[in-house]
Amino acid sequence: MRTVVLATGLTVLLLGGPAFAADAKPLPPPNAKKLSEILAKVEQRADFRYVKEVDWDDGVYTVTYYTTDRAKVEIAYDPVTAEPSEAR
Repeated sequence: MRTVVLATGLTVLLLGGPAFAADAKPLPPPNAKKLSEILAKVEQRADFRYVKEVDWDDGVYTVTYYTTDRAKVEIAYDPVTAEPSEAR
């Protein structure tokens, strides 16, 4: 009985391992600005209407928002400076 429990536990660990690895995206650096500071800058842009989405990928925040004339805008922001980053 003890072998069955041990084998079952080991199977769960092995099958669950890849699920944890899939979420292993790098985090923003410790000296990064708060996301709320970056979004406050976006909200102050001319003709801003609303934020649609924020993604963290490749070391930058990509903010997708819409303007009052319904134009879609995507801007990548450096997490440390909270300034738009160079085009990728």
